[in-house]
Amino acid sequence: MPGVLFFLIYRYIPMAGLLLAFKDYSPFRGFAESPWVGLKYFKLIFEGPDVIRVIWNTLQISLLQIIFAFPISILLALMLNELRNQVYKRFLQSIVYMPHFLSWVVVVGITVIFLRSEGLVNNFFVSKLGMETIPFLTDPAWFKPLIVLQVIWKESGWGTIIFLAALSGISPHLYEAAVMDGANRWRQIWHITLPALKSTIIILLILRLGNVMDSGFEQIFLMLNPFNMETGNVLDTFVYFKGIQQANYSFATAVGLFKGVVGLVLVVVANRLAKRFGEDGLF
Repeated sequence: MPGVLFFLIYRYIPMAGLLLAFKDYSPFRGFAESPWVGLKYFKLIFEGPDVIRVIWNTLQISLLQIIFAFPISILLALMLNELRNQVYKRFLQSIVYMPHFLSWVVVVGITVIFLRSEGLVNNFFVSKLGMETIPFLTDPAWFKPLIVLQVIWKESGWGTIIFLAALSGISPHLYEAAVMDGANRWRQIWHITLPALKSTIIILLILRLGNVMDSGFEQIFLMLNPFNMETGNVLDTFVYFKGIQQANYSFATAVGLFKGVVGLVLVVVANRLAKRFGEDGLF
């Protein structure tokens, strides 16, 4: 019952506010008195060149995170699973989990300290290697790689929890049989461990596709500056700048609904594709 009440109060009842996307909402007129405008704000999403660029930035960052950050958790779980010293294994697990509990303010602060023009990295490049200062924080070309590297460092360790739980359910008799057949550790990983993780990987990937339009507001917002705004502005920050700061609540709601619909479609399509290829899906 507490779980049902949580989703009812904080997920389903607030969905009534989605009607703002179809109204020209004004706080002075109120919710009921604001005029109905239909799909006006949904059309605005695709009319301006800025919006298309923002959507493209969002998709690029999300896809880069799926391609590079998502497999790191799997690789890290496999490496931790191969450790036989349980004390050392638990110690390393604690170390790789710790960054998850740091706020993005702290993570971005660490990034700035290391990568600013007078930071540790540039000082090393200039003094030890004789290189020129690299504008990591202001060069638009560095924005997306830095975002992905931050996600890898902060979340990869936490992402191993589910994979390690799946690995703990593999019967040790399978590995014993493989050893009897002469399989080395690489063969055991390839023929036993990875197939056992396949369903878990597919389900987590489907869930990740549902959030492909979410790039993480706090992280992106803290990393933005006037030099990388064109490359780094994503849907979440765009809604904040255009919808919240300018009090255009209807437009902000329309963008949020658009993100939700896209995520739902991607989840349904990915789930059906998984079932078509004989894998377990979400539903």
